[in-house]
Amino acid sequence: MSPDPAPDLASRRSAMRTLGRLAAAPLAATLAAPSRAQGKPGAAYTLRAAPAKRHIAGAGYPDTPVWAYNATVPGPVLRVRQGERLSVQVTNDLAEETTVHWHGLRIPNAMDGVPHLTQPPVAARGGRFDYAFVCPDAGTFWYHPHARGHVQVDMGLHGALIVEEHEPIPVSRDVLWVLDDWRLAKDASIAGDFGAMFDTAHGGRIGNTVTINGVVPDRFEVTSGERIRLRLLNVANARVFSLAFEGHSPYVIALDGMPCEPHAPDGGRIVLGPGMRADVILEASQPPGSTQRVIDDFTRGDAYRVVTIGYRAGAVAQAPPATRAIRLVANPVPEPDLERAERHAVTLSGGMMGGMMGGAMMGRGMGGGMGRGMTGGAIWALNGRSASETDHSHAPLLTLARGRSHLIELRNDTAWWHPIHLHGHSFRIVARNGRALARRDLVDTSLLAPRETAQIAFVADNPGDWMFHCHVLEHQAGGMMATVRVA
Repeated sequence: MSPDPAPDLASRRSAMRTLGRLAAAPLAATLAAPSRAQGKPGAAYTLRAAPAKRHIAGAGYPDTPVWAYNATVPGPVLRVRQGERLSVQVTNDLAEETTVHWHGLRIPNAMDGVPHLTQPPVAARGGRFDYAFVCPDAGTFWYHPHARGHVQVDMGLHGALIVEEHEPIPVSRDVLWVLDDWRLAKDASIAGDFGAMFDTAHGGRIGNTVTINGVVPDRFEVTSGERIRLRLLNVANARVFSLAFEGHSPYVIALDGMPCEPHAPDGGRIVLGPGMRADVILEASQPPGSTQRVIDDFTRGDAYRVVTIGYRAGAVAQAPPATRAIRLVANPVPEPDLERAERHAVTLSGGMMGGMMGGAMMGRGMGGGMGRGMTGGAIWALNGRSASETDHSHAPLLTLARGRSHLIELRNDTAWWHPIHLHGHSFRIVARNGRALARRDLVDTSLLAPRETAQIAFVADNPGDWMFHCHVLEHQAGGMMATVRVA
């Protein structure tokens, strides 16, 4: 049973307008030329997952009990230079098992952080695991648990990982916005109704309070004339953000950490499903003392202000010179050969208004209607088969020849949005609804609208068994996950 929300938090609209200072200051980038030597020592960190308390809901509300890395939400920003080795010692002081997955990074399978597949889970109450891997790609990535992710991520276990480029780009500031939402009760505690049937069978766990960098934001201060690299990261369980920057014309330079053709976002809005990232250039072009809003209008009829961009009065900055749109250097990702690509098909099914029970749990008949879904978790399916987060004994969904190009057609036969994420690889989105795309973005997650199809292509060059799942974490827990074997 869901806790009764506080009057101020009862509706998304009122909660998201709650005022509070943006406590996390913009991050100043220190961009230097990294070594290209594979395996050269880089950064070393320690992460401790444990219960903590953080002030999330804004003025007038008490602290929120959370689970956190190093007692902060989001966790500490990890920085390493491209081509260097990142070492992270993880200690688990939770009362349950956990892991850390390095979302979007093309790293060895043994370091991918999927319990019972790539590693044993990190034991509760003092367990430890040491992660170490070379970071081949520059960009904006993140880390989070892959054990009971729909609970652990929502409780606060997530953080950004920034791999710095070889050369700095001409910006005044490098700023990170970790976008999240929380389902808070009247005492600002996190509602305990994780895995609720309604959430799992519909659009996932949507919260009533949106935060940037772990707090309810009010104002993001800028100086007229400056140029900002804004790294946007959506760590929410289920919320899709569609951000419109009033009075500004940001352009996108990277998606999911991978450089792209600089472009204005489609429809003027930056759309990010769970797990997705975008790096944008924001020119602070408005006059000193002015204010403009950042609006999320993804849900029709329920648009709300995320934050206000406030210009410092009487201040004007000199932006670094840029004669054309800023373009990042491409990462060393192999290009697929579409003419010779092996072809595959994956159909997404299940959920409310989509037949509910989309397939069989690990090949077994499901039956039992909604009640069976609540106990067995099999509500969603890929190619007619649902999977469990703790049992990977079933055959892979796809077996891909290593070193070959592959093209997968994703067909969403459901009534809901699904951000489909592939571990260990990045892929090009080459077509939607049967139409070839002029701009074939390189990403690790494809957001599929209801009844939409998309074709993705990549070179399967990273051997191992890799997770392939919906990043609406309730959908993943409800069966929309599988393994893809590269061998």
